[in-house]
Amino acid sequence: MNARTVVISPAPTANGDLHLGHIAGPFLAADVHTRYARSQGREVLLGTGFQDTSTFVVTTAHRRGVTPAELVSTSAAQISASLEAMGIGVDGYTGDDDRFTKWVVDFVGRLYSAGKLELRTMKFPYSSRSGEFLVDGFASGSCPECLAEGCAGLCESCGQLVAAGDLLDVRSTLDPADPVVLREADVLVLPVEKYRAQLQAHFEAHASGMRPHMAQAMAAMLAKPLPDFPVTYPTSWGIEVPFPEVAGQRVNPNAEPMAWSMHATALAAEKRSGAGSSEDALWLAGAGSEIVYFLGFDNIYPFAIAGPAMLLALDGRYDLPTRYLTNEFYELDHRKFSTSRGHVVWSRELAAEVPRDLIRFHLAATSPEHQRTSFTRDGLSRVTSTRLVSPWNRLADKVNRWVGIGPLPVSSRSRRAAARMAERFAASYELAGFSLNRAAETIAEQLARLDGREVTGANAGDFCFEVDRLLRGAAPILVDLAEQALGEDAGVDAESFTPAALPRLHPAGSDR
Repeated sequence: MNARTVVISPAPTANGDLHLGHIAGPFLAADVHTRYARSQGREVLLGTGFQDTSTFVVTTAHRRGVTPAELVSTSAAQISASLEAMGIGVDGYTGDDDRFTKWVVDFVGRLYSAGKLELRTMKFPYSSRSGEFLVDGFASGSCPECLAEGCAGLCESCGQLVAAGDLLDVRSTLDPADPVVLREADVLVLPVEKYRAQLQAHFEAHASGMRPHMAQAMAAMLAKPLPDFPVTYPTSWGIEVPFPEVAGQRVNPNAEPMAWSMHATALAAEKRSGAGSSEDALWLAGAGSEIVYFLGFDNIYPFAIAGPAMLLALDGRYDLPTRYLTNEFYELDHRKFSTSRGHVVWSRELAAEVPRDLIRFHLAATSPEHQRTSFTRDGLSRVTSTRLVSPWNRLADKVNRWVGIGPLPVSSRSRRAAARMAERFAASYELAGFSLNRAAETIAEQLARLDGREVTGANAGDFCFEVDRLLRGAAPILVDLAEQALGEDAGVDAESFTPAALPRLHPAGSDR
């Protein structure tokens, strides 16, 4: 087993707060696995943060009538507060400071100095009015691969790399009426095709580390020649590069993921240990780190193809990530979350209304692991009331009748039941079969099983013991209930148990 697990959720763009779609995707999953693994005595680091180099910062700021700097400052604080409000325990939270900027330039500079980047002439949409090349969020159109509407850079629908010059019916995002033409510009690229065979071999060896949709998409991408990946862009937004061939250009934000991931890891390690280290120390070959990503399907190209190709280009210096736990889109009332249209539920606002354990349970139960799923307020209220709150409160009432009495005997049958519960939770929390859906299902199933039991003096010890073991298994999801109710662990093999008072849960919509 590796010495440590490095868990990473890609940084959201600093162009707004986190809505429930963000939390239901990578963040809750990463937090739940991290909490579980630590409960098993393992070393785990969890890193995320925010990204301000994306062109979507500029387009959103333009739409809102604020400066990009103002938007980043507000969004960075909102993102951090929303993660905390939802109980996401982040160790390393990245920002836009000089340390990060210098590390990105240093990392890309290593590729440049090693001769791994090549100068290419590429076509980009060009704004006749602004005199600017349109890259990523500045250019809108249809994906040439799947025809879905979107922006340049990455296709949210199929996950493919989308060169701005290849967009169908391309137009300016900021000014759709602006006459757009294609112009050539020299940029530095990573010839990813050179590393395709190594990428294929790596992912074939770690096929179990991907969910089916990603495995299918990766196989399709790696089955044909890979396009050159632009590392620099002819744009004025982002981190400037010092290379004379492309003076004044910026780092492609989608070329930052490996450097950003290392930076997040370093911050996480420093927070947990209190000691500093190099940005890439835990990524070095032989360092004993298992790199695990929890991410949206639309992020697989930069994090699973272009990023690992960069690591391969540095000739064995680094180990490659081995696991990618992807999610699909989480919708609101069966339509995509849209801040511009006001079709959104903000995480912090909901957490101020509803106990976050209920939110975490519902998001786990409806997590979009393999297909799009949808949030509704009625669903949150109904599901949590019938499957969590009501049965738990009945269990708590039964346990509380025996508080102050004990220790009570625990039978071998009950110890076996507790062991089976632990096994079912472990199967959902371990990376090999990780599933928030199944973890939430296990919580609901075991609550229902115990709820139907009549408690007498003959079986009170068994009942109270199994409720305690259930809550310990549910603790990575029901974080507040576990913190309030769980005391010293009697152990799964306990022959006696002394019950402690259990708090009740409040339903969604109630006064707390």
